[in-house]
Amino acid sequence: MSRLSVRKTYKLFIGGKFPRSESGRSYTVTSPKGDFLANASRASRKDARDAVTAARKAFPGWSGATAYNRGQILYRIAEMLEGRRGQFAEELGTGKKAALEAVDATIDRLVWYAGWSDKIASVHGTANPVAGPYFNLSSPEPTGVVAVVAPADPLLGLISVVAPVIVTGNTCVVVAAERTPLPSITLAEVLATSDLPGGVVNILTGHQAELAPWLAAHMDVNGLDLTGVADADLALRCEQEAAVNLKRVLPASTDDWAADPGLKRMTRFLETKTVWHPLGV
Repeated sequence: MSRLSVRKTYKLFIGGKFPRSESGRSYTVTSPKGDFLANASRASRKDARDAVTAARKAFPGWSGATAYNRGQILYRIAEMLEGRRGQFAEELGTGKKAALEAVDATIDRLVWYAGWSDKIASVHGTANPVAGPYFNLSSPEPTGVVAVVAPADPLLGLISVVAPVIVTGNTCVVVAAERTPLPSITLAEVLATSDLPGGVVNILTGHQAELAPWLAAHMDVNGLDLTGVADADLALRCEQEAAVNLKRVLPASTDDWAADPGLKRMTRFLETKTVWHPLGV
């Protein structure tokens, strides 16, 4: 007896929960060969606002956690990815060997950023020489809520733009890769069952052109990563919108995700606080 396939529609990830889009819309996700894979929610401007609200609510607790604690949580996420290695490889759909290599590189990238959690302040901060009986110390602090447009690489690229944002104490709203959102949704399932507090990472699926400009213009978003924006006109529009409240912006780029990531993505969304303190007698 033949039966109908149950076509799954994946939800959004906002505030540690999986709500449906308030718009009720979805779009079809297909394989590189054009085969049906699933339906993904098509997030609206209202969903984007809800995600920013969740990220802002989570910011005080996450930025106030110790750097060591944040690193341990990222390491835990890496452990959970290791446990679902086969599933992630299957969803990448790039051939078994290449997919497994991509998943392994993603796990290694998470561990790398986890290791930097309690070291970036020492490298990026400094004790400044001053004339007078004072200590003058500069230390990095997270900038706040960061909106991230994820690159087309749906796993290693995604982790390479999200991990540096959150390991330094920021919270984020991610616009997943439009054509390949399934690894992002599966990552959300991992995050929801890890030690990561709800709202630290919020993942929206849908159309870049619909979501990115409104996140760029949102007055409660402090930083904007446009890495995944391929349309030059859209990138320009987002940068113009971001200028309204002087957001920190990482421009659109085509990175080699297999290369050494360096510190740029961590330091881009850090602000430097300088404190003067009198010397003790």
